[in-house]
Amino acid sequence: MKRKIIAVIGGNNAAKKHIEAAYKAGNEIARRGAVLVCGGLSGVMEASCRGAKKGGGITIGILPSKNGKTANKYVDIPVATGMGEARNVVIVNTADAFVAIDGKEGTLSELAFALKAGKPVAGIDTYDIPGIMKCAGPEEAVEKVFLKLEGA
Repeated sequence: MKRKIIAVIGGNNAAKKHIEAAYKAGNEIARRGAVLVCGGLSGVMEASCRGAKKGGGITIGILPSKNGKTANKYVDIPVATGMGEARNVVIVNTADAFVAIDGKEGTLSELAFALKAGKPVAGIDTYDIPGIMKCAGPEEAVEKVFLKLEGA
């Protein structure tokens, strides 16, 4: 059976509460046996990878640069695309579901592509767009995307 791949998306420069939420989301994703994918850089991305690693999980970073060494230190598998922000489409095509935490324009583009692809998206303090399941915290967000993937 194929492992689920869950993306955690959000900004490079995140508030402490969003860093904590990303860490907890990553940890919960790993605890459930899924692979975490993200943009591989700092902020929400690094915190989610750190949480996943603490939970014994595997992390993939889809990088905007041509150099895999630009990934944060918690990325197990760096994918250097050389695509800049266009790499957001690769993240969307790779993930089965999404947890969005805060974010700015880059996160908004990922959200738009994910929703257009019909993939489940849970959001914590992010854009208020139809199709995004609003959540109070990371445990609820991860639970909701897993339930959607299981057809509940």
